[in-house]
Amino acid sequence: MPLWPVYTGSSEPHDGVDTLPDPPPWRTFDGGPALPAVPGEERQGGAPGRVHRARTYQPTPETVQLVNAALYLRRPLLVTGPPGSGKSSLPYAVARELRLGRVLRWNITSRTTLTDGLYRYDPLSRLYAAGRVGTSEPDAEEAAIEDHLRLGPLGTALLPHQRPRVLLIDEIDKSDLDLPNDLLHILEEGQYEIPELVRAARSRPVADVMVADSEERVPLRHGEVRCRAFPFVVLTSNGEREFPPAFLRRCVRLELRRPLREQLEDIVRAHLGDLDDRDFALVDTFLRRGSAGELATDQLLNAIYLTRASGLVAPSRQDLAEKLMPYLGRAAETWDTDDV
Repeated sequence: MPLWPVYTGSSEPHDGVDTLPDPPPWRTFDGGPALPAVPGEERQGGAPGRVHRARTYQPTPETVQLVNAALYLRRPLLVTGPPGSGKSSLPYAVARELRLGRVLRWNITSRTTLTDGLYRYDPLSRLYAAGRVGTSEPDAEEAAIEDHLRLGPLGTALLPHQRPRVLLIDEIDKSDLDLPNDLLHILEEGQYEIPELVRAARSRPVADVMVADSEERVPLRHGEVRCRAFPFVVLTSNGEREFPPAFLRRCVRLELRRPLREQLEDIVRAHLGDLDDRDFALVDTFLRRGSAGELATDQLLNAIYLTRASGLVAPSRQDLAEKLMPYLGRAAETWDTDDV
C-alpha cells in the first residue's frame, strides 16, 4: 500500500496506519509502556446507526487530503461547516477504515473546562468510602484515590497507545472563551499530570485508573500521562465564533461546504441504494430550496426514505418531502444556479 494516502475514504478497513512515517521531530512522543489495541465499534456491538454512518461516509478529495495531513503531522483537525455536513461522522469513518478502535467523544458546552476532558475526581465519595466523613485523615488503603477517579475522553486519548486513538471534540465553538487556549499546551505536549495522584505518589507510586470508554483500568506512574502515538483529534465547529491565532496555527483546518448534485446523489446511494426518477426530483427540490436557506443532508435522506416507505405519489409525496426539509437558517448568500 502506498504511503500516501493512509486514509483513502474507501470505507474498507485496512492497516494502512501502520505505514505512517515517523512524525516530524517536533511532534515526537515517547510515552509507555504501550497499551494494546482497542476494539472498534463493530466488534464491541456499537450503535448500529453509528456503524452505518461510518461505513457510508462520503468524503470529498479535499477531506481525504487534509485527514492525511493531520495524520502525518500529528496535528488536530479543525472541521468547520454547516449542520448536517458530516463533521461528526468523519472521525468514525476514519476510525473504521484505519482500524483505530472505538471513537472517544467529548461534547462541549459553555460550562466545559479542560479538566472535564482530562479526568473526573470525586473526593466526597472517597470520604464516604473510607467511613471517615467529618474527619481529617481518611484511611488511604480503604479509600484509594484511583477508585474515585476516571479519565475523560481527552485524558484517555493521550494514554500511551500503540496506535493512535480517535478523539472527537464536538462543537468546540460552544465552549467558554478560555477553553481553546487551555487546550494549547495539552495538544502541543501530548501529556498532563493528575495532581491528586501526584500528591499520593509517595505512598502509591502506581495507580490503576479507569478509562473513559470502558471499565478497564490502566496503570499510571506518579500521576503522569504521556502519549506514545498522538491521537487523531477532530474538533468540530459550526463557525459561530473565531478562534485565537495561536490555536489555529496548531490545527490542520478543513471547511466542509454544501454538497453539490453529484455528491448528494452519491450520499443517497451509499445510504439508501439506487435512486429512481422520484428520488432525483427530491434532490432537485433540496438543491432549489438550498438557495434560499440552510438545509442539512440528513433532511434529504429522511425525505427520500419516508416518501419511499409511505408509497405516496406526487403531489402528496412532494408536499411531504418539503415539510421534512424546513430551513435551519436563512442563506447568507444565494448560490449561483450554475453550481447546482
